[in-house]
Amino acid sequence: MNVHTVKDLDLTNKRVLIRVDFNVPVKDGLVTDDTRIVKALDTVNYILAQEGTRLVVMSHFGRPKGQKNSEYSMAPIARRFSELLGKEVILAKDVIGEEVEAQVKALNSGDVLLLENVRFYPEEEKNDPEFSKTLASYGDVYINDAFGTAHRAHASTEGVAHYLPSAAGLLIEKEVQFFAPLLNNPAKPFVAIIGGSKVSSKITVLESLVKTCDTIVIAGGMAYTFLKVQGHTIGKSLLEEDYLETAASFLKKADEKGVQVLLPLDHVGAESFDEQASPVAVDSVDIPDNLIGMDVGPKTLAAVEKELKKASSIVWNGPMGVFEFASFAHGTKMVAEMVASCTGTTVVGGGDSVAAVNTFGYADRIDHVSTGGGASLEFLEGKILPGIKALEK
Repeated sequence: MNVHTVKDLDLTNKRVLIRVDFNVPVKDGLVTDDTRIVKALDTVNYILAQEGTRLVVMSHFGRPKGQKNSEYSMAPIARRFSELLGKEVILAKDVIGEEVEAQVKALNSGDVLLLENVRFYPEEEKNDPEFSKTLASYGDVYINDAFGTAHRAHASTEGVAHYLPSAAGLLIEKEVQFFAPLLNNPAKPFVAIIGGSKVSSKITVLESLVKTCDTIVIAGGMAYTFLKVQGHTIGKSLLEEDYLETAASFLKKADEKGVQVLLPLDHVGAESFDEQASPVAVDSVDIPDNLIGMDVGPKTLAAVEKELKKASSIVWNGPMGVFEFASFAHGTKMVAEMVASCTGTTVVGGGDSVAAVNTFGYADRIDHVSTGGGASLEFLEGKILPGIKALEK
């Protein structure tokens, strides 16, 4: 995937239109997790360091469903962005209209203008050409650094790229740099750890990874459907009946390709799916009828560790169990520690596994922690991401 990057463009005296992903959690008017804003700063600072540049910043926030809604205003985000950038960020009065055009035209060298929430307009998600053209009129060049929304063909992520010289920001460049080799030519042995609750949401990823992986670890709620196919008892654990044949077909395909599929060998169960439920150790693959599988046990973790120690490339997407319940977080925490200790290239993508490495304090020991949940999943599925496709040379 050969994309233009921000460093390929001459930005001197240019008005730069940039799409970022500032869809961050806000509570009581304050940003509670500014990771996504921090991740965009490298590109923003690079642009502002070029002579005479002015910056117009676009992002969505929440789901205002194409209507103006003060609850989803960019105002608290503008304040935090301003603090992190160390200079005033002007909040635009709207996304389009005469007042915004006047604000854009009035920008001086070094100024930063943040547009209101682009999803205040239904034309954004419809990728309306006229709306895209209006947004494009705010810049001389366009930079997309919003990997988290690169899988969406919206006006601000894909549409504007048709009307301006366009390139990837440093963050998207880094995402592509780490994910592309995993699909095409990973350093071997290549181990994928795929967790999460449902086979239905991860089967496409598994089928893509089986082409390049040496070992695939399957954990989380989706593992029980695979165990059921193998004839094991799974108690009251999550089961997707509609996906039993799909799971069987995948295991057969992996076997034919000589790819090792590692499923849980033991479990931590509970009598009910409840944060207060008492953990019960299950020292076998089979789960008793009265229990729900909630996490992996020590035998499974030892088997995973053995594979990770040999790995030259690792990708991890999805937790090992119900890690949001403290009593059932151990498996996910241990895997986070193992991935962080690996000497090979380590990539973590997907909201829950990213949350896990952040929660347990291992993020700075991972080579690449992706900023895109759905986007990283679709990248691993081998899908074309429209926001990145639009930047190709």
